[in-house]
Amino acid sequence: MLKFYTAGESHGRGLVGIIEGIPAGLLINEEYINGELSRRQMGHGRGGRMKIESDQIEIFSGVRNCLTLGSPISFVIPNQDHKNWQDIMGSGECQKVDDRAVKRPRPGHADLPGAMKYNHSDMRNVLERASARETAARVAAGAFFKQLLAAFNIYIYSEVIAIGTVNYPGYDINAGNLSEFQAMVEASSVRCCSKEIEGSMIEAINLAIEAGESLGGCFIVGAVGVPPGLGSHVSWERKLDGRIAGILMSIPAIKGVEIGDGIRSSISPGSQVHDQIYFHQEEGLYRQSNRAGGIEGGISNGEFLWARAYMKPIPTLMKPLNSVNTETWSSEKAVIERSDVCAVPAASIVGESMMAYILAEAFLEKFGGDSLGEIEQSLRSYRTYLEKVWKWEKI
Repeated sequence: MLKFYTAGESHGRGLVGIIEGIPAGLLINEEYINGELSRRQMGHGRGGRMKIESDQIEIFSGVRNCLTLGSPISFVIPNQDHKNWQDIMGSGECQKVDDRAVKRPRPGHADLPGAMKYNHSDMRNVLERASARETAARVAAGAFFKQLLAAFNIYIYSEVIAIGTVNYPGYDINAGNLSEFQAMVEASSVRCCSKEIEGSMIEAINLAIEAGESLGGCFIVGAVGVPPGLGSHVSWERKLDGRIAGILMSIPAIKGVEIGDGIRSSISPGSQVHDQIYFHQEEGLYRQSNRAGGIEGGISNGEFLWARAYMKPIPTLMKPLNSVNTETWSSEKAVIERSDVCAVPAASIVGESMMAYILAEAFLEKFGGDSLGEIEQSLRSYRTYLEKVWKWEKI
């Protein structure tokens, strides 16, 4: 099974990642991984931490001469800012008094419930790990999963479609060109394809900065080239849509997920929801719509996959909300930690990585082997079987 783990604190020595289950023989481009880390750090509305960190991966094991070995892959992303926090975040000095102890929890953050759960008087013990800084390790891991999927012509994409009250439906990936779409998104400081909407989003973020506020929003994340048959209907934990929803919800501040037109489907009649099936002798089976988001009954159906993830505003405000000092039990304003005003563009990159993980996991369940060659052989056999009803050129 494909697994990955992360470790590390926001201002600790660095972030650590371990990946188990990547087959042997996969070509790994380290420059591509660092490029993915750079994408996560971009976006209008990011905070001062992005000016300090310039994330670079250090691969420790599992890759030799640019090829995976089949053994666990481990890597580290050093925290450049740790040098300013060594006296606070070091593992020694057991009796040291922390003058940056956090006693005033931020509403909407893990500060208070985490402190209650783990019996911490200093909530820095919680917020350092709960920080979205951890997602840098997820993005690095996601870069491995993306390279695995790309070896089989499966590609992940994302776009920000809402920031605050500014929104639009998003680019129609089914009717457009993936490469052109991705180039337009990457050229945008808010990762939005529409230049008009991009300007309105930037204006909304600037107004939030002036007001000491933070903003949330929504992004679409999807995949093209996904073959039918990933996931399963036979058991609840194997349903692909459930797995995608769960892992997108694990991203900090994501409070809602829908697969395809999930929310709109709940208020529409069935005739306007379900994607009707057609057949052509040359094209095979096909659809004229994809409201299901490429998944039916927990199984990929061969259409492109897509989901929306909704992000709440970041809990750290420059004009902090009311809280309680848990040392004096008096009413005070919440602590202010260095933070972003809007991190929706960055979250969309994390969303890509999480989508890549679930699809890579489901892909290896279906076609898995110890080496890339074994997987290619299994996939070829499946393609031959599906050619009776499915023209592979579609995917």
